[in-house]
Amino acid sequence: MAKNRSEELEEETLQPVNQQTSLNTHERINTVYSGEIMRLEKGYAKVRLETNEVMRADEVGLVHGGFIFSAADFAAMAAVNEPNVVLAACNCLFLAPVRVGDSVTFEATEHQKEGRKRNVTVRGFVHDIKVFEGEFKTVVTERHVLRLDLMKNVEG
Repeated sequence: MAKNRSEELEEETLQPVNQQTSLNTHERINTVYSGEIMRLEKGYAKVRLETNEVMRADEVGLVHGGFIFSAADFAAMAAVNEPNVVLAACNCLFLAPVRVGDSVTFEATEHQKEGRKRNVTVRGFVHDIKVFEGEFKTVVTERHVLRLDLMKNVEG
């Protein structure tokens, strides 16, 4: 009998990043707030965010969407896995609420490459419930974005 998504997620244990592919970007990100990489392959990343009290937005236990977005963004960057990848644009949907204590699993798949541009689809789940979906447009820069001379073509 085929396993459902919830059973597959329950079988996964918290493992370090797959040693076949090492993380080449966002190496110093705070995994408490942006999730931890569970699986990393060329063009694919799985990130798990364990939500906690710091993420609480109200008395009922709603997690602030910024934490959900942060983990989705981290998953997208990891799927591209280039040292100098940055987010250029995102079109996303928050499909269901996330509660403090929920474990959210994000799957990011790179599906388009055009020069330095990369498009990544990210989906986030709590058990079988899709809570997030987004299209992330990224750019791989020659150097770190903070080291680029962004003003060189601006007349002054």
